[in-house]
Amino acid sequence: MAIDKNTVKYVAHLARIKLNEDELDLLSSQLESIIDFIDKLKELDISGVQPTSSVLAVGNVFREDKPRASLTAEESLSNAPEKKDNFFGVPKVIE
Repeated sequence: MAIDKNTVKYVAHLARIKLNEDELDLLSSQLESIIDFIDKLKELDISGVQPTSSVLAVGNVFREDKPRASLTAEESLSNAPEKKDNFFGVPKVIE
């Protein structure tokens, strides 16, 4: 797939990006190089390669989920600047 200057200009227009002629030339050549590299990667035989989500051996460390006591309503609201019954008082944001 060829990326020419007109394609870059069109996409820049859609993205509302102003590019001068030098930037158009540079960007179109860079994008063309990227597309060429991707085409080279497509030629590789990866039929024997297992799919992976990470190249690093990653293992999760899980802890046992144990229930424990939490704060009471009084303790939770002890530093609240405003409270109403057992709830935090907050300013109205919808008029």
